Amino acid sequence: MSALAALTRLGESFSNRSPNLPAIQQDAPQTEALLTSWPDEVRGIPNITLRSALFGSSRCNSQAYLQRAEIYTQRPTQMRYTGPRLDQGDLDVWITLLHIARRKTMGIAFKTSAYELLKQQGKTDAGNNRKTLYKRLFRLAAATLEIRASRHTYTGGLIDSMYRDEITHELVITLNHELCKLFGPNEFTHIDWSVRRSLNSKPLAQWLHGYLSSHAEPIPISIDTLMLMAGSLDESASSREQNLRRALDSLQHASDLHGQPFSYEIRGGNVHIRKTPSSSQSRHLGRKGSGSRRNIDTVPLARQSRTVD
Repeated sequence: MSALAALTRLGESFSNRSPNLPAIQQDAPQTEALLTSWPDEVRGIPNITLRSALFGSSRCNSQAYLQRAEIYTQRPTQMRYTGPRLDQGDLDVWITLLHIARRKTMGIAFKTSAYELLKQQGKTDAGNNRKTLYKRLFRLAAATLEIRASRHTYTGGLIDSMYRDEITHELVITLNHELCKLFGPNEFTHIDWSVRRSLNSKPLAQWLHGYLSSHAEPIPISIDTLMLMAGSLDESASSREQNLRRALDSLQHASDLHGQPFSYEIRGGNVHIRKTPSSSQSRHLGRKGSGSRRNIDTVPLARQSRTVD
């Protein structure tokens, strides 16, 4: 049996679950738990996932599995993770699910399809793409997060449940309604999807795009701290800096092409970024004032997660 056929059969096996399945999303009342909606040209992503090594910048070993591993993240957030090591490709799939679910009630199952998920990512519904999509969906369904932030906690999965409808052959997916807690005011970011897509096959540049987008006014950060937070598995200091410069150059080029210029400088082992904040970020800076800036290196970070084979 081919790998694609095996994955298809595995997807079909979800339909054999007990009849006590979650209800399918209909016209839900607006009083239910909803994500804050956003335009089609952006993707809403919780800052917690953009400022941590949860979705790393290194391509994953498919056999790597983490067991309550402490994920490197920016304080005051603390995060533990159980499941397959995740990468930027997994993040693309997860934020596509969030994008589809943003106008639906969280916690109630909704229908989608492999075709729609691939189309939303700008990919064709070809055999290899569908095979990779299913692999990533299964990895996300196996993931469990334990998050403790300053204002709330979250313990649960990235995908609560998933099965295939035997009649329509659509995927039926449920996302935990508690994920709404990660979309509070100033706790999530609108990522420019056209910029991120232009950085396909450049996972470190994609991670940097998310991280920098989540900050209205990025503060200086050391190369070592930045690469640890990006989930880099590169152990060579010289190689880390070279890879970081290449990724920043790629991001700078992509941002310039989309009318979002920024500049960077690396000196004294620290990365200095200058960018123009979005309109919402400018309003946030106006409310916050400029007296709270500090170097991120003075803030302790959680230890880097270790792989459990």
